[in-house]
Amino acid sequence: MPLLAVLALMALPFLEIWVMILIGQQIGVAWTILALFATTVAGVLVTRRAGTRAFRDADEAMRTGTPPRGGLLDTLMLFVGGVLLTVPGFITGLVGLVLALPVTRPALRWAFTAWARRRMARMTADPGGVRVGVRVPGQPHGEPPAARPGEGTVIQGRVIGDGESPASS
Repeated sequence: MPLLAVLALMALPFLEIWVMILIGQQIGVAWTILALFATTVAGVLVTRRAGTRAFRDADEAMRTGTPPRGGLLDTLMLFVGGVLLTVPGFITGLVGLVLALPVTRPALRWAFTAWARRRMARMTADPGGVRVGVRVPGQPHGEPPAARPGEGTVIQGRVIGDGESPASS
């Protein structure tokens, strides 16, 4: 999966330029540049709005001592949509527009929460995310796979403060 994402990100600039050329042939170079400029300006405005909204919600939550409202996912979608609109290109602009429009956000929110629930269910079925016989990244070769939380040997001990020495106890 990561290789596919890397390949898609590498191909995106070439696809963007190809779409720009196609659109430029249809509507003209000046209108194409104007459309790209308009999407960039719209992206800056959307990103600014999302940032202001997030700051206002966080400020209100800290002043009142209540948890932030549930609109965090909407704010995140607005922010990502604004950033994608800011990037020059029609493909990223279209994806950014889908993320930024209030009409499409409920469907995207539903899809994301469904994906997150499935992911959480998989993670709770396999606590720690460690599978037996699979080497954990960063773990030296030849060592047994890492133990799951709650497994392993418990070593009794006590915490020694800065002024104490281990010999004085």
